[in-house]
Amino acid sequence: MNGPRRPGEHPALPVAPEELARDVAAVAAAGADAVHLHVKDAAGADTLGAAAMAEVLAAVRAAAPAVPVGVTTGAWAVPDPARRTAAVRSWRGSALLPDFASVNWHEDGADDVAGALLDLGVGVEAGLWHPAGAGAWLASPHRDRCARVLLELPDGPDEREVQPRAEELLRLVRRAQRDGGREVPVLLHGEGTSTWAALRLAGGRGLATRIGLEDVLVLPDGSPAAGNAALVRAARNLLRSPA
Repeated sequence: MNGPRRPGEHPALPVAPEELARDVAAVAAAGADAVHLHVKDAAGADTLGAAAMAEVLAAVRAAAPAVPVGVTTGAWAVPDPARRTAAVRSWRGSALLPDFASVNWHEDGADDVAGALLDLGVGVEAGLWHPAGAGAWLASPHRDRCARVLLELPDGPDEREVQPRAEELLRLVRRAQRDGGREVPVLLHGEGTSTWAALRLAGGRGLATRIGLEDVLVLPDGSPAAGNAALVRAARNLLRSPA
């Protein structure tokens, strides 16, 4: 929905709870079956604060009660691993919790953050950005308890580079299954230059995928996207088109 972007990066970027609520309802109507959002503080920066989280979740669930909601636990929000884990544990006192949260396994403290989420009953989406992160996840005691693996390709690679990068990460994830681990669903997506090629690849491989202003600000033809709902509609049209 928004990612770590700050207000002003896009005119339709949802930041405030009421903006996120409207946008979640709009993307659900456009065909999204779940959302991932970043809760913001008063300055528009990412926060893991329990009060801000509860305010956003209350607004979103009032607007779209059937839509599963995921959040970030990115280290940029709380760099210190112990404080980040404590911030997640502070959600325990809230009547409202996200359905799932992404944990970036290349970040220090990933296992502790994932454990805190699992203790709360919040699903864990394992964010794997590169082979080193995938290796850390493969060695994690929480590997087989993750609800989903999120393969994330960076901004920068051109369309020719997307497939080999994705294949490398997929091979590592499949290794967990060969080693007797549980088969974990995979979502593949890109950012910036890799976004639309990754989405097409995910569709062709039968993998889940995602789209939104966190990942890209333009449509497949390079024109500016009006907002999240426009990106969802463009993605669905692309996935329905012949390869």
